[in-house]
Amino acid sequence: MRAAGFHNQAKPPAFIAGSAVRGFTLLEVMLVLLLMGLAAGYVIFNAISTDPAEQLEREVRRLQVVIDMASDYAVLNQQQLGIRIDEEERTYSFMRLNDEDEWQFIEAPKVYEPFTLTEPFFFTLTLDDLPWEEGDRLFERDMFDNALSVNEQDIVVGEEEPPPPPPQILIMSSGEITPFSLVFHYEPDFSGNPPSYYVLNNHDVPPLELLGPLERPDWEQSQWD
Repeated sequence: MRAAGFHNQAKPPAFIAGSAVRGFTLLEVMLVLLLMGLAAGYVIFNAISTDPAEQLEREVRRLQVVIDMASDYAVLNQQQLGIRIDEEERTYSFMRLNDEDEWQFIEAPKVYEPFTLTEPFFFTLTLDDLPWEEGDRLFERDMFDNALSVNEQDIVVGEEEPPPPPPQILIMSSGEITPFSLVFHYEPDFSGNPPSYYVLNNHDVPPLELLGPLERPDWEQSQWD
């Protein structure tokens, strides 16, 4: 009898044994998934509903900061750098002049890797008060050839992969940057948002001048006003 009584006392109460193995019910799992879905939807909604003008400003300021960094990098490493603007692809890439006097894209640090603007943004590069036209006008200027040691005779066609196009904007080892104006455009077609423009100007050395938001690009304003 004592053994049986001892056995009965050692047996855990039913509610304790049940609570130790109890898992989530289907209703609880569904409730957690619902809350997670609502939270994810809130984040996505906020990202989509961001003001395009503010988003464009962030991308302009990113380039402004990276160019300032590149100017310091050129001074510290005594290297000639450049920026290649591809208006059609909406990308900008940082380049450096190697020991063979050839331009190559910078792959590291990561901040200098080619960057593509978010759709529907695009930009327009202006040099010497005139919009830059595609084509390697860089080779048409003797001052650029002498400064960069670039010569078309050094390019052998058919033997190896052609070199990348040269940069339009130069960052000297002294930290100086050739003058330019880069207009960033946001021109919605069917949305109710108004168009917005930002302009990055460089006259000689950083910091770059940032204008915006503008109702029109300032180089167009100067023509229209």
